[in-house]
Amino acid sequence: MRIEHLAIWAKNIDLLRSFYEEYFKCQASERYFNPTKNFQSYFLSFESGCRLELMQRPEIPDSKNGREAIGITHFAVSAGSESGVNALTEHLRADGHRVVGEPRWTGDGYYESVVLDPEGNRIEITF
Repeated sequence: MRIEHLAIWAKNIDLLRSFYEEYFKCQASERYFNPTKNFQSYFLSFESGCRLELMQRPEIPDSKNGREAIGITHFAVSAGSESGVNALTEHLRADGHRVVGEPRWTGDGYYESVVLDPEGNRIEITF
């Protein structure tokens, strides 16, 4: 088995789509819209592996604040190398995105940083 996709409820799926396309080289599907449910979404495909679904419906409450909590807390994206982690982290920082975990080697052998997307979702950048 494998994870097919992860989903994020978003306030602004177009803002998030642009963010993931620019920094993580995702390819977006056409926007899906269901007028009965007032639901819209995009599927974002990475070079390989799991897809990301960005979903929007007006009545979904805002509950993200960038802090860790019980439940799914982050997803990780591979930058391919230690220098790739450093370069992407600095690119995001230079463009005004919040870095909440500086690049580092963890006790379990990962080299990673942690950034927030424009709506406060945590992304580990690793290799």
